[in-house]
Amino acid sequence: MKNKKSLLLIFVLALVATACGGGSATPCDEVEITTGENGLPDLDGCEFTFAVENAYLPFNYIDAADGEAKGWDYDVFNHMAELMNFVPVYVPAAWDGMIQAVSDGQFMIAGDGITITAERDEIIDFSNGYINLAQRVLVAVGNDDITSIEDLKSGDYTVATQKGTTNYEFAVSELGEDKVQAFDDFNFAIQAVISGDADASIIDETAGLGYMGANKDQVKLVGGDLTSEQLGFAFPNGSALVDVVNQGLAAMKDSGKLAEINAKFFSPDFSVTYDDIAECDENIPEDIKRNAIKPFLGNYAVEKKMVKEDNYHANVDAHRQWSDLAISQIRFMDVIS
Repeated sequence: MKNKKSLLLIFVLALVATACGGGSATPCDEVEITTGENGLPDLDGCEFTFAVENAYLPFNYIDAADGEAKGWDYDVFNHMAELMNFVPVYVPAAWDGMIQAVSDGQFMIAGDGITITAERDEIIDFSNGYINLAQRVLVAVGNDDITSIEDLKSGDYTVATQKGTTNYEFAVSELGEDKVQAFDDFNFAIQAVISGDADASIIDETAGLGYMGANKDQVKLVGGDLTSEQLGFAFPNGSALVDVVNQGLAAMKDSGKLAEINAKFFSPDFSVTYDDIAECDENIPEDIKRNAIKPFLGNYAVEKKMVKEDNYHANVDAHRQWSDLAISQIRFMDVIS
């Protein structure tokens, strides 16, 4: 990251948006949890900070066409907010360091398709698993030489994956570090496979299906399941909010809402590509910037960077229901290394 990178960071999706900022709600890790009329926890309109990478299809991303934050994480957590009366506050954070930041209490929860592992469970708590998944081998369409992990083991092949993931750990353990190329995010790994710079990738099946939809006729999954794992939300150790989210997940499963959202994002029909998402504000048209829905950084530190508010500060006179995804304010901020 450059020393000064201007980011457009957009604000809280609020149940009641205020024109000039107003007072902030109570953090959800400090609120008294009661039971609502629907039998689920009622969090009394508190603010629930949620770490998102905004660069990991199909879990979370910024649509460059309209500036909106989208993905599985957003759909699921926004629906939970309706069920249990809280305000989601989405905070951009890089994957590298996200789990440690949750452990340190910088965020109340993190999404991003985090695999539940015993090692991670030592420093954070997990929700119940929301998706059962397997790791698979992904190759370019037309590559018929690689049909399984055994081919990767026996041949002179290079495997691309993302560092800091269980995919990377599995690839190194099975193939050796010399055969593995580690990238900062999975998009680069997949593009390496498509371009021929790498021969294959080890990837979660759900994410692989998303890449197949996003890169039609370019990549495919081959071979059987390599592992059996679950994804879960991450929390600081001892958080009372784990049970809250578990109850929300159970309610969404019982109602069919979770299956509906899964079908929307985890299938070859999901067609959003990394060319369609915005990495920073210069990728978003000026008219979209004024109405975009992106996460609010607030006073939180991201990747241990210091955040300084720029001189520009625009208030948006908007007062809508949370279901309309209103924006209370827009700010430009500098992230300084």
